[in-house]
Amino acid sequence: MIEQERDAFIERLLKSAGGVFDIFSIYIGDRLGYYRALAGGWLTSVELASQTGTNERYAREWLEQQTVNGIIEVEDDRADAESRRFRLPESRAEVLVERDSLNYLAPLAQLVVGVTRPLEQLVDAYRTGKGVPYNNYGRDLVEGQGGINRATFLQEIGSSWLPSIPDLHARLQADPAARVADFGCGVGWSSIGIARAYPKVLVDGYDLDSPSIEAANANAHDMNVSDCVKFHVRDAGDPALAGQYDLVAAFECIHDMSNPVAALQTMRRLARDRGTVLVVDERVGDTFTAKGNDVEWIMYGWSVLHCLPVGMEEKPSVGTGTVMRADTLRRYAKDAGFRDVEVLPIENFFFRAYRLMA
Repeated sequence: MIEQERDAFIERLLKSAGGVFDIFSIYIGDRLGYYRALAGGWLTSVELASQTGTNERYAREWLEQQTVNGIIEVEDDRADAESRRFRLPESRAEVLVERDSLNYLAPLAQLVVGVTRPLEQLVDAYRTGKGVPYNNYGRDLVEGQGGINRATFLQEIGSSWLPSIPDLHARLQADPAARVADFGCGVGWSSIGIARAYPKVLVDGYDLDSPSIEAANANAHDMNVSDCVKFHVRDAGDPALAGQYDLVAAFECIHDMSNPVAALQTMRRLARDRGTVLVVDERVGDTFTAKGNDVEWIMYGWSVLHCLPVGMEEKPSVGTGTVMRADTLRRYAKDAGFRDVEVLPIENFFFRAYRLMA
């Protein structure tokens, strides 16, 4: 029995190593534009290198690795090395190339690369109890996080999440223009998604990370919403902002904060009388179990490598981590002065939405 369990664990580790190689090779292919080129049809390594401005020998090795691992396909594996033609199958193209698809996962590779960037600091943090600054994770973390949420935020916030609150849905469509504060907006896709769904609203996105706000402004320009969406490197706790907003929302960021109660208190102050406070966070189980629910395997991964260390950077810290259960948020909300928390009836594999009642 022990030997069988041992052998099964060895097999698991070997498969995990293969998964790591998949992630980092997908990162290379995405960054270099290989997948987009291969989605257009059959290419040799010479043609792929020419189209992407890369080295043929490296391109050839990458093509062979991707083929052996079942990601791309080869037309004739018996052809000479530089004559073999490869392509990205349609079934893979949606996942690796089509950024407007809810099934687009190429940014996952960039996100994983980002969370592993400060590994030595992470090891030290586990020894000392210190945190790891958000900025130390670099551009890949910022871009990967934005990219993985982009399609969901653009398509689902306005089509199902906000309409699940009928009074808010009506206010966002009414005159005078409703005002929205997006708390911890990152690269801005949540703000942009709200503005595209509700053309009358005025949205202010707040974040303390300057590179994220720079990217958010570029995204708003590209999506033609710069006239109604403004992004700010500013502490949303500024008393001058109190009571100005019909909706105050925080998408997937409360669990990262060292003092979530203070953050929720700020959100409560920002909201007008009858304003809505919305928190969207991870759809984890109600309690810890040995097997976890169907998403906790990945949520604990993000927490071990990123969310908990970032949340531990500023002291004192409650040390929430990615796996913020519903009762944990309810406790934070009560401590912040809210009287109740409603779980909204939205269907999403990764996210759960909460309305906080003042």
